[in-house]
Amino acid sequence: MKKLHSLLVVSLMALMVFNVFSCKKKTTDPDATTQGIIDQTVQSTRVGVETELGKIIPTLNIFIQTPNGSWYSSSAGTGYQPITADTYFRFASNTKNFTATSVLNMMEDGWLDLDALITDTIPGSDIPYVPVSAEWNFPYKGQITIKMLLNHSAGVYDVDNDSVPGYQGYSYTQYTQYFEPNHQFTATEMVNQLVIHNLYYFIPGTGKHYSNTGYAIAGEIVERVYSFHAGTPKTLTDYMYDYIYGPGTTVPLSMHFPYLASDQDLPAPYSCGHILLDGTNVNEICSYNMSAQVAEGNGYSTMRNLNTWIRTNLKGENVLTPASVELMKNSVSVADPTYGLGCFYKQNLGYGHNGARIGNLTMMFYDPLTDVSFVTYISAINEEDITPTFFAISDLAYAVRAALGYPGKPDLKPIINL
Repeated sequence: MKKLHSLLVVSLMALMVFNVFSCKKKTTDPDATTQGIIDQTVQSTRVGVETELGKIIPTLNIFIQTPNGSWYSSSAGTGYQPITADTYFRFASNTKNFTATSVLNMMEDGWLDLDALITDTIPGSDIPYVPVSAEWNFPYKGQITIKMLLNHSAGVYDVDNDSVPGYQGYSYTQYTQYFEPNHQFTATEMVNQLVIHNLYYFIPGTGKHYSNTGYAIAGEIVERVYSFHAGTPKTLTDYMYDYIYGPGTTVPLSMHFPYLASDQDLPAPYSCGHILLDGTNVNEICSYNMSAQVAEGNGYSTMRNLNTWIRTNLKGENVLTPASVELMKNSVSVADPTYGLGCFYKQNLGYGHNGARIGNLTMMFYDPLTDVSFVTYISAINEEDITPTFFAISDLAYAVRAALGYPGKPDLKPIINL
């Protein structure tokens, strides 16, 4: 099963040892000196990670926007080419911010109650938020609110990240997808694993545990609420396209949230993910079945689009009102004062999220104190220990902020919510 572990951890990376090739691209600011500083920071950060790991990093990248302009830089290792601000990639758990935004937007329209139990009925109907069936009779279901799902305080066991009995130490989704790569996952089958094995972390509202399965349930709620109002079956992706990012929305963006097992390819130009195995081996993943990650990690877009999203969304200039943005930032659990509804706080970076999936690792943040937003992306994850590649994207953001005269890295333990 070692091969299974290699394929399914989180990311993918490079082939040799150290030699460096880098290239950077600029967006809108005419100040070549500033661009040069950012380019050098990106390159030195990538080279530092390569030195630490003894493995080539395909690309390390940043898009940053300040009140004075925006810049983009990409540094590539030997044998790889730099990417652009308009290259598509999988942004993984940053998807949770879009799902939480969908829920909050429905709340604004009176379509749901954020504090309602998930066993309550959709306003104006006799339809419960989640199905009434044996497959959905999971532990403490009747004590969970919609808000708890979004700030990870529901205690819902994560069958996507954590091991499930009967699957040789792997998660249900990892094991199933390894043996059946084109399997069409559903929220019902994943939730049913909670029922079969009586899985949960804690009594709802008493703790915090990151849960992709909790977000899958939230996605199911959005789907059921939208289907009721549309009078026809709808998906979470339908709602997002119609209300969150599509051509008829406040800030249209080029992105997609695949939910079908057959929808596996990225549009060109795209960046593949890379899982770094050892000094000379790398597992490159381009196409992938994302149907197990609906609502929690299935999104893809470009760095330019993702920066526009997090900046406008958290400034209250997109689909949410400023009051809903404050709910998103501040509706934290009793166990974690930093994680709100699909976003969390990091000192000197602001509010946002990160994500890791099949060789892609990224962060998107907006800092209301400085009006600075950024997206950092590394097209690789180290299989043995994710920490060096995670530090690469967070340290790069701090370093570029500092180079531009903004507060940099504080002396704090990093927060990893993937």
